[in-house]
Amino acid sequence: MNKRQICILGSTGSIGTQALQVIAEHSDLYEVYCLTANNRVELLAEQAHTFHPATVVIANEARYDELKALMTDLPDVKVYAGARALDDIVEADPIDMVLTAMVGFAGLSPTIHAIRAHKTIALANKETLVVAGELICRLAIENHVAILPVDSEHSAIFQSLVGEDGNEIEKILLTASGGPFRLKSIDELATVTKADALRHPTWDMGAKITIDSASMMNKGFEVIEAKWLFGVAPRQIQVLVHPQSIVHSAVQFHDGSVKAQLGVPDMRLPIQYAFSFPQRLTLSGERLDLFKAQRLEFFEPDLNKFRCLAMAFEALEKGGNMPCIVNAANEIVNRAFLDDRCGFLQMGDIIAETMQRATFIAQPTYDDYVATDAEARRIAAALLGS
Repeated sequence: MNKRQICILGSTGSIGTQALQVIAEHSDLYEVYCLTANNRVELLAEQAHTFHPATVVIANEARYDELKALMTDLPDVKVYAGARALDDIVEADPIDMVLTAMVGFAGLSPTIHAIRAHKTIALANKETLVVAGELICRLAIENHVAILPVDSEHSAIFQSLVGEDGNEIEKILLTASGGPFRLKSIDELATVTKADALRHPTWDMGAKITIDSASMMNKGFEVIEAKWLFGVAPRQIQVLVHPQSIVHSAVQFHDGSVKAQLGVPDMRLPIQYAFSFPQRLTLSGERLDLFKAQRLEFFEPDLNKFRCLAMAFEALEKGGNMPCIVNAANEIVNRAFLDDRCGFLQMGDIIAETMQRATFIAQPTYDDYVATDAEARRIAAALLGS
């Protein structure tokens, strides 16, 4: 049996590195065809030496020579650089699946190219559907491409829907840990630091997504993503704060039955399920012990305190390019918060103002999304400087 050829967009990030663990554990089934990163050339070169892909791509062209120098003892591995190289490599004939683990808007273009090349998509880059969900879903249908969710919450929903073909979804129950600031007051949030925000209570993630989790913008993006993945209306998506992070999400059907997927917080499980679907493969690691868990708690999110979640629902209701505006502004303020140029609560203020100022387009094209992203970034950056 031929091994399934995997292209990992963002192999040096949290999802990418765990995906490589899955591939290593099942090297009889999977093989790395391409690895890509934005800036982390040392780790990318180390991964290439371990997995011997056909190709590596560094998105930041300024790091090409540095990467090339680290790859001189691997003459059979082709080395490329730049955004155009990312778009081109996902179209390579041998590739069976593209894991989109890049962070942010940058993942949109290569995902579109992969879909048009008829590659199965293991989707970890939630911004792709946040920014251009309607476009992505249409292209997937036109090109007969499966999009398999990798986010733990959307994988849980997907797993709960297996075998339920044709049965109507009444409600999606999207769980959230609540992040590190679940119990803090608004006054306390005014003085939290990036160090505070980066201490997530249950998940080990990259810095950008960890900050988004602290503000609950990440959960807002997952609401938008769920709308496109599962074809439900915003009113059918309910967010539940679940501090134990054991119930990864659930589906309520129109007979009142609720199906959920439970497990320990381990991103390798949804990654592997996307790779192996519809089969389940053995996965090493901890197992869920409900006797030790003792209790499962669920709370309503405070939308006044976590206004980013409220703004995501607002953007989804308005539609058009509004989610794209929110995503672009969030990427700017998230980076500013990490660079100590923006307060925690100020992030929400700037996103809200950008939503008011940016040009709204009800039926955007791909070019509109690109222009919207640029405009919203300019507005948010200007607001940071004012």
